[in-house]
Amino acid sequence: MDRIARTIATEINARPEQVGAAVKLLDEGATVPFVARYRKEVTGGLDDTQLRTLSDRLTYLRELDARRETILSSIKDQGKLTDDLAKSIAQADTKAQLEDIYLPYKPKRRTKAMIARENGLEPLADAILANRSADPEELAQTYVAEAVPTTKDALNGARDIITERLTENASLLGELRSFMQREALLTSKVIDGKEQEGAKFSDYFEHSELWAKTPSHRALAMLRASKEGIVTLDIAPEPDAGAARAEAIVAAHLQTRSDAPGDAWLRKAAGWTWRVKLSLSMMVELMADLRSRSQEEAIQVFSRNLKDLLFDAPAGARPTLGLDPGIRTGVKAAVVDATGKVVATDTLYPFQPKKDLHGAQAAILNLISAHKIELIAIGNGTASRETEKVVSDTLKLLPKTVTAPTKVVVSEAGASVYSASELAAREFPDLDVSLRGAVSIARRLQDPLAELVKIEPKSIGVGQYQHDVDQHRLSQSLASVIEDVVNAVGVDLNTASAPLLSHVSGLGPGLAEAIVTHRDLNGAFGSRKELLKVARLGPRAYEQCAGFLRIRDGSEPLDASSVHPEAYDVAQRIVSACGRDIRQIMGHDGALKGLQAERFVDENFGLPTVLDIFSELEKPGRDPRPSFVTASFTDGVEEITDLKPGMVLEGTITNVAAFGAFVDIGVHQDGLVHVSQLADRFIKDPHEVVKAGQVVKVTVVEVDVQRKRIGLTMRKDGGASGRRDRESNAPEKRPYAAKGKSPQYAKSDKNAHHSALGDALKSAMKNR
Repeated sequence: MDRIARTIATEINARPEQVGAAVKLLDEGATVPFVARYRKEVTGGLDDTQLRTLSDRLTYLRELDARRETILSSIKDQGKLTDDLAKSIAQADTKAQLEDIYLPYKPKRRTKAMIARENGLEPLADAILANRSADPEELAQTYVAEAVPTTKDALNGARDIITERLTENASLLGELRSFMQREALLTSKVIDGKEQEGAKFSDYFEHSELWAKTPSHRALAMLRASKEGIVTLDIAPEPDAGAARAEAIVAAHLQTRSDAPGDAWLRKAAGWTWRVKLSLSMMVELMADLRSRSQEEAIQVFSRNLKDLLFDAPAGARPTLGLDPGIRTGVKAAVVDATGKVVATDTLYPFQPKKDLHGAQAAILNLISAHKIELIAIGNGTASRETEKVVSDTLKLLPKTVTAPTKVVVSEAGASVYSASELAAREFPDLDVSLRGAVSIARRLQDPLAELVKIEPKSIGVGQYQHDVDQHRLSQSLASVIEDVVNAVGVDLNTASAPLLSHVSGLGPGLAEAIVTHRDLNGAFGSRKELLKVARLGPRAYEQCAGFLRIRDGSEPLDASSVHPEAYDVAQRIVSACGRDIRQIMGHDGALKGLQAERFVDENFGLPTVLDIFSELEKPGRDPRPSFVTASFTDGVEEITDLKPGMVLEGTITNVAAFGAFVDIGVHQDGLVHVSQLADRFIKDPHEVVKAGQVVKVTVVEVDVQRKRIGLTMRKDGGASGRRDRESNAPEKRPYAAKGKSPQYAKSDKNAHHSALGDALKSAMKNR
């Protein structure tokens, strides 16, 4: 454990004792949000990001140690464990290094080298290695026998033995791995006859680039094309010079330094070993690494986007009309009150074939009047702009004395999935499936977090090649994001749904359902302590969840804050020192002015906790989410055909990928701001400047109606600098293009990302 703690401490920039303390808490069942928020003294202030990394690495390193013990035991049982070997195994710090060391001792099926040894050819292999001046042909004549009919057979057997030794040489494998990671090219070629079927992958029909520099979105695009049988993929050094360097590395491990017959024969054996054995194993290993690396980056992109989306600003507890646009089947309408309760539903038919515009407008006006609607949420799917125009025209009919509701176009990604889910059926058993989507749209405007947690994250549509990655790892990562956001924001115990409660620290689906059932049977909770009356919710779960649950206007004012019940005594001492009632202090800036936090530190609670209590008393239950703002779409720009280069529009970022950001500008097709167009400076990661849900101003750069692609820029110069950057990055101006590399290898980023862009756009639209 000390070794693991030291390793993780170095990686997360912490001390080993901090890591050890955090590991102890996590092993005891504490959650990351609880440890990050309420055990700062114990861990020395490790934050949730450090703790998430710690948790992931802890799993990997424990698996590594378990494998280390298994390998040591296996080699020991074979009677081959030496002090040097044990030391090498102990020093291996990756699974790959560990498996390299174990290769010679790993039980294996019958090989050609084994057969050669059985035929008595190992002495021949040793003789060739020992006497380089001798002619291998002459040495081999001595070994001709019934099982080895010719000298060629004898030499082939010796070569098989030497090849096996090389393929099990940990030092050689490490050197080749480093060489390949530096110099290998990832190459894709279209399979004959698949050009038309795989047109969307046309950028990869003849493509080559450095394996080490292949971005995740391009790698995943090529891997998908390979999986669909459109292209073949290979990872190898350059065919001539690169392959020769690889063979030379192998030969160097045989110490071939002269032109003697033995060295000449061994160099040929080394070349054969590379071509037939090691190049294939290295290709398989690097392909797995590429897939793993790309998937991890894609998962990180999805996680960041989901976190930004969940942290999106809530419009607040206000009566809301949700509209799920549709043409033939009508516009579904649902009204929810300030608490999110459904109070009215309707279906409007302002479009063909019924074209009852006046009836739709009358229905909207009636709903606004009857329920004092303050917000109108319009789904951004099919007929969204047409529905928005109907609403705009309808609001003009309101008397001037009436304050018009604010209309907002809301992403409806995942709403249809939720509508047909078992959860929605339990929540609205008597409501038609088509109307449930309108309810979800209305609620996600009021509080995006509370509504989006009901939807499978993979259906929200903020991922990058999400269906091509490890689904278990993706689910784990997204669950962690949801847990972190839910607990950072806090949850109202008396209004939260079971799905939202299930993500609170220490709870899960079972306890969340038990809380809701208890609330339904006994009424609202009057205090956090009443949680202990919930069936199966014991002291341990209470400790983990209590601080993240809020009770407004309860018997205990501190229950509305993030102060943990275990620290109420400290809070009361702080309040007493002010000589005022707690209700006079909470929420008033400067109420604690003049008090020194150090005065309230005791043996149980240190300065970090006391400072957190000070902050909470001044701003109890502060929501970390930003203030609510919304984008305004430009009138008259409703279809992709309405777009013209140079137009300046407002939109909302719907997805952030490694190569740029997608923006909804109200034309039923998201536009792409390429990473080179996101700012007037160099941007490596789009997340440096944008996030999902952000309202931005963009300029239209190019429109491809046929392929439904929209190029946008956020540069002040309208994208001119970005074009110059891309032109300067053209193949003929790149250094490696002059070295005889393939033109496809030297593609500009603009061209290289198009296939990924197409897939991402289609995926985004499919998920809506």
